[in-house]
Amino acid sequence: MRFVGIDPSTKTGFVALDEYGQVLKAKELTGVGSQDPKRMVTLLHEINLHLQSGDNICVEGFPFDTQKAMFAGGLHHGIRNELYKRKLKYHEIAPNALKKFVNVTGWIGEEGSKKRLTGKEKKKAVMTAVEQHFSFKHASDNVVDAYILARIAWHLHHQELSLTRYQREVLAKVTS
Repeated sequence: MRFVGIDPSTKTGFVALDEYGQVLKAKELTGVGSQDPKRMVTLLHEINLHLQSGDNICVEGFPFDTQKAMFAGGLHHGIRNELYKRKLKYHEIAPNALKKFVNVTGWIGEEGSKKRLTGKEKKKAVMTAVEQHFSFKHASDNVVDAYILARIAWHLHHQELSLTRYQREVLAKVTS
């Protein structure tokens, strides 16, 4: 049994964990070239090649603020279409829930003087939080996000009691 996280993007993060939560595969997938539809088709094919029957899958939900909305929408729908064709069930995890699972709110500082994290700052905060929570490191923020998604899939199956309040809240929202 595997637990898979997919973070759809032009550089798609893919992580598969085993039954014990150990990383089997952590990879950034890109497809071929930079021109669509070839890039999109080959990226979807590459993702599909990494999936196995019986995988427990979490996919990051649609981004709200993407500058490349057409590609993102096509990729997100393409992944879901492939999962449907293969009869693979999945959970969709909102981008904010993914961050909440590792206690990243998008803000830093004390009450009254908080600063909003954006772009690279927010990605770095998530990467640091994943390392602190799970001792997982990777150079790609897409793979780190996929790791969180795979970890959510793992916890949905294992129902551990040792989770934090914010992690239990994320799991409860996914299963409601």
